[in-house]
Amino acid sequence: MFLPFFDALRTERVPVSLREYLAFLEGMNAGLATYDIDAFYHLGRTIMVKDERHIDRYDRAFSRAFAGLESIPDSAVMEAVDIPADWLAKMAEKHLSDAEKAEIEATGGFEALMERLKKRLEEQKGRHQGGSKWVGTAGTSPFGAYGYNPEGVRIGQDKSRHQRAVKVWDKREFRNLDDSVDLGTRNIKVALKRLRRWARDGAVDELDLDGTIRKTAQNGYLDVQTRPERRNAVKVLLFLDVGGSMDPHVQVVEELFSAAKAEFKHLEHFYFHNCLYEGVWRDNKRRWNDQTATWDVLRKYGSDYKCIFVGDASMSPYEVAMPGGANEHWNKEAGSVWLARARDQWPAHLWINPMDQRYWPHTQSLHMIQEIFGADRMVPMTLEGISRGMRLLT
Repeated sequence: MFLPFFDALRTERVPVSLREYLAFLEGMNAGLATYDIDAFYHLGRTIMVKDERHIDRYDRAFSRAFAGLESIPDSAVMEAVDIPADWLAKMAEKHLSDAEKAEIEATGGFEALMERLKKRLEEQKGRHQGGSKWVGTAGTSPFGAYGYNPEGVRIGQDKSRHQRAVKVWDKREFRNLDDSVDLGTRNIKVALKRLRRWARDGAVDELDLDGTIRKTAQNGYLDVQTRPERRNAVKVLLFLDVGGSMDPHVQVVEELFSAAKAEFKHLEHFYFHNCLYEGVWRDNKRRWNDQTATWDVLRKYGSDYKCIFVGDASMSPYEVAMPGGANEHWNKEAGSVWLARARDQWPAHLWINPMDQRYWPHTQSLHMIQEIFGADRMVPMTLEGISRGMRLLT
């Protein structure tokens, strides 16, 4: 009976094997998840998802396989529907707040709502659209999707519309972990963790369990040992493009910056506009009267730093190739000269581009920067792209 679920996983490109599917069936036969929808969801995810990048795909497959009555044949409605009372009660306790429970009492309480749902499912003979009674779509019934009711059960709908459903059967909790989607702060942290070199430094404030056991055994009394906390010792130099064509990417760049500050203890950052020139700055409000000479940055930060540029690399080709080509000031040396100096100073370098990769072939300045840095050193701002970039930096 779970073959459609297995097919849905394959359709959504979740790399699940037949062995894992059989292990899932064994878990079901053992009673690990019977009438608990959360347990059923997590049992399947634990066994059949091996990489967190595939969690969102699993959620889509789960929703597709168990989306609602529109995927159940008319002849199977009576046999397919079985909602035990204890399941409904447990789900109500877990998902509803006291305020929501009080609101539901306005129409007879949660038990009455679920009892009405069971009765409708038993009476209904097929799919229904519109109206105010049957389980279906686009109506005012308390049960179904894409309609309106002050209190209802949402079935088979991808997202909320009126925020009035008291129960959501197909909620997706992990939407941004697929390696083909744009990133949020949590996802970026997942990708940045691939760039690690652990070292212990700072105050001695972490319990050394192994050392405590060893010293206690040697001395015959409890001898607590501590040690410095283990931290990521990688040093990162971050150059962030701001203004102009980067304005639409402000949010995702802010998320990248926030994630980088959380992941790297040794992080230095500077801003630039479009291309690297003779000056960079730390505060955009003081960019004209408090710049740092790029030569000083090149001299101060050694070649052991990992250098990451973040920008869409979209500008006039003259801004890269020509002296005086910058659009805000007269640059004595071409941007390509400064980019080459950065490349040579920091051999472990990377350019992260937030622009949709489909448009890369149409941007001449982007190709010019790829020629300086190397085509493989420019990656898209996706989980897969940043993960690939972190591997290049190690």
